[in-house]
Amino acid sequence: MIRALVRRFFPEAKPEPAPLPVEPTRVSPREVGLHDAMHDGWFSGDSGELLKGFAITADDTLLDVGCGEGVATLFAVRQGASVIFTDSEHDKVRDLARQVETQSDKANLGLVSNSLPLPLADGCASKVVCMEVLEHIDQPEPFMAELVRMGRPGALYLLSVPAPVGEHLQKGIAPANYFQSPNHVQIFTPERFAALVEDAGLVIEHRQATGFFWVMGMIFFWASERAAGRDLGGAVRDRIQAPYPPLMESWAKTWQDLLAQPDGLAIKQMLDQFMPKSQVIIARKPVNADAASRRTA
Repeated sequence: MIRALVRRFFPEAKPEPAPLPVEPTRVSPREVGLHDAMHDGWFSGDSGELLKGFAITADDTLLDVGCGEGVATLFAVRQGASVIFTDSEHDKVRDLARQVETQSDKANLGLVSNSLPLPLADGCASKVVCMEVLEHIDQPEPFMAELVRMGRPGALYLLSVPAPVGEHLQKGIAPANYFQSPNHVQIFTPERFAALVEDAGLVIEHRQATGFFWVMGMIFFWASERAAGRDLGGAVRDRIQAPYPPLMESWAKTWQDLLAQPDGLAIKQMLDQFMPKSQVIIARKPVNADAASRRTA
């Protein structure tokens, strides 16, 4: 009787349903890397600058040598420029050509080539981009001379190569073929990189080195690949695609959180100087051909 009354006036509480597991937020290292790069002056659509100091307009013809997925080419297309893009891989040129065709009504050209000279006329471009390519070239000096040949007098060049500190760090964890063709066969000190550009007849206007985020990201990438027992052969740039290793995504989230802090940008800039991934040069081809010949004499 008493138990019945207790059950009537004090019913047993039903257990709360177990909460559904919350899926962790996925963070793309590529998207975080893009956000990081924009802090360094890259991809300013408002000013039309691919990098601060390298503006592209509708009057330009941009040559993108080693275009890869076409980041520079597509940025130039959005500014209304004509584009010429080349790569050694047919699939990359084909896919980029399709994107360019849908976004541009100007005369554009895509070429598959991995040999010198490139089948392009002297002075065909007012802006020349060659990013993260020279380290793949067995003989960078004639390659650089070819880039200079294809720029008009007064043409502006945007050139980048990996910084040596990041390359040497990766020697301790990257597979041996990372430093073999078709990957990196050159390591450029800042002095050697500047000499390569100036000896080719260009005048350096700006230099910067950034990318701490990607130095650490690549170290975490190699560690994850090794731990998973995956084959580390082939071209490196084709391996860094979604789905990313969890450790790499975790690092991207950490870096994203850092950039959101009040002093995050200052910390980023210090780390970029301490351990950069890439070194960049903006240089100009002299308008006077005699000036160029004097520099190379």
